[in-house]
Amino acid sequence: MLDSTARSLRRPRPTAAGRSAPNAVGSARASTVPWVRILITGPSGAIGDALARSLGAGHELRALAREPARVAGDLPVELIRGDALTGEGLEQALDGVELAYYLIHSMEPAAADPGFAQRDRIAARRFAAAASSAGVKRIVYLGGLHPDRAAASAHLASRGEVERILLDAVPGSVALRASLVIGARSRSFRALVRLIERLPVVPLPPWRRYRTQPIDQRDAIGYLIAAAANPAAAGRAFDIGGPEVLSYGVMIERITALLLLARPTVRVPAGLGGIMSALAARVSGAPHELLGPLMGSLGGDLLADDAPARAAFAVPLHGFDAAVEHALRDWEALEPLRGR
Repeated sequence: MLDSTARSLRRPRPTAAGRSAPNAVGSARASTVPWVRILITGPSGAIGDALARSLGAGHELRALAREPARVAGDLPVELIRGDALTGEGLEQALDGVELAYYLIHSMEPAAADPGFAQRDRIAARRFAAAASSAGVKRIVYLGGLHPDRAAASAHLASRGEVERILLDAVPGSVALRASLVIGARSRSFRALVRLIERLPVVPLPPWRRYRTQPIDQRDAIGYLIAAAANPAAAGRAFDIGGPEVLSYGVMIERITALLLLARPTVRVPAGLGGIMSALAARVSGAPHELLGPLMGSLGGDLLADDAPARAAFAVPLHGFDAAVEHALRDWEALEPLRGR
């Protein structure tokens, strides 16, 4: 019998007219998803929230959340209180589900903390076993890009381990690998914007020269929906990215320009990674437990071999400036930004 804390928290589904979905993808894409009963984990996060709004009508959406109070009240889902790390609520959440989106990343501090990699491993194994037992047909997972030449950081290695656990448990599953996602609620993007806003001089660590392929959140959502709809994608992992290859230094310059700010930069020597991540956390307000591993993963280029994903899913892509401008507009709808 399920514990009372794993109760279903039912909520009325808002009408389309009453739903706020600035990051929603067109319903034509969502209508191609063949599965009816869908579970979304991480519904309080930027990706989970936007995905639920994009899938919307035509599907029976369920969401698993540790803290239901953090989930938007107008999200069109049946909300289940539970936790993949402890296993609480998984049986109820996965009952009758055909497609599950795994959007859980354990990078925040916890009591008796064993470390984010261990938390990720435990949560993925429990979720994978429960999904397999429930007869889930496909898990779609959004992880991180793998570096071509350098060894993977602890953060990216953990993402790769979770990917393998999920694909092994449910063979029809699909993994997507992305770098920086540009969206109004993306914590990595928000941290960059806050640093530019709040510092009169922007420090540029050695990783300023490394390149990656940032992706518009709208396009990441498009890929997540398309990955559920393509039967030929079963059992595969795909790199996804935006159409531009940019260094982190160039990204900072272009975000600064789109914020209509003028910020001089100063190059920071190597060996100050810990100090830089602590400074970034303090200035941006993001948890150091989040920014530390993310900045630690910036040890080389993170480029997407995305030709297979483009061929398989045909998702139209937005350029970097369009992605940033859209994210900033969505952000400004909630709170003011300096300089705009």
